[in-house]
Amino acid sequence: MKKKRKVQYLFCFFLAMMLAGILTTAVRAAEDIKLTTGQTVYVPIYSHIYSGTKSRPFDLTATLSVRNTGRKNSITITSVAYYDTDGNLIKEYLDAPIKLKALASTRYIIPEGDKTGGSGANFIVKWKSTVAVNPPIIEGVMIGTKSGQGISFISDGRVIKDD
Repeated sequence: MKKKRKVQYLFCFFLAMMLAGILTTAVRAAEDIKLTTGQTVYVPIYSHIYSGTKSRPFDLTATLSVRNTGRKNSITITSVAYYDTDGNLIKEYLDAPIKLKALASTRYIIPEGDKTGGSGANFIVKWKSTVAVNPPIIEGVMIGTKSGQGISFISDGRVIKDD
């Protein structure tokens, strides 16, 4: 009987440990979602990457994607600025702020062959909201094809300032 009781206690202990792990993960996931009223986001963009032993440039089309993840509230994009490898401003894409409705998205495209940004180009995106919201997903999507060979990848935006 004592052996059976030990097995029961051991089973209960492991069950409790698993439940604690699940709850901790759920709480941690909930803590990771931080509502905010605005941010400045840095997004790496690659107009080309280097390939082969001679480091030949492989031209890419780059798309900056901004997606409002909120299901109820709009956000306002106040600036979309494109910078080159040396940190020089190439272009400000907005003449005036634009509003992104709930679950809406927008994009800005750097065409393949446009080498003005270089391999170290980036976007700085600024957005705001009148109420605290889930931050948008802001990322760069790069794609290129050459001689039947294709490549695609994304680069995540990184918050550099909470506004």
